[in-house]
Amino acid sequence: MSEWIDVATVEEFKPGDARVVDVGDVMVAVFNVDGEFFAIENQCTHDGSALIMEGLDPADQINQDRVTCPHHGAEFCIKSGAVLSPPAYEDIATFPVRVASGMVQVRTAE
Repeated sequence: MSEWIDVATVEEFKPGDARVVDVGDVMVAVFNVDGEFFAIENQCTHDGSALIMEGLDPADQINQDRVTCPHHGAEFCIKSGAVLSPPAYEDIATFPVRVASGMVQVRTAE
């Protein structure tokens, strides 16, 4: 059975921000794109490396609704998980996101 995991309050999760949370043993990157929230697996499908990493500024990797892998430059759509440029050729898994009582939440896989 799936459950909703708290990510951050809406007030502390500003547009352009990204947060990484553990969702049912999967690391998930949650993004605020102009006030809308989206979640994708935090793993590049090219080489399995993390997209959003501690020590790197997500603002350097996010351009509107795209995120660029810091290792080899593959790009993915934050909204759909679709791969947009090589060297990756497979899409990234997406996760449901909601706002409940002012809290951004992501749901575990069913």
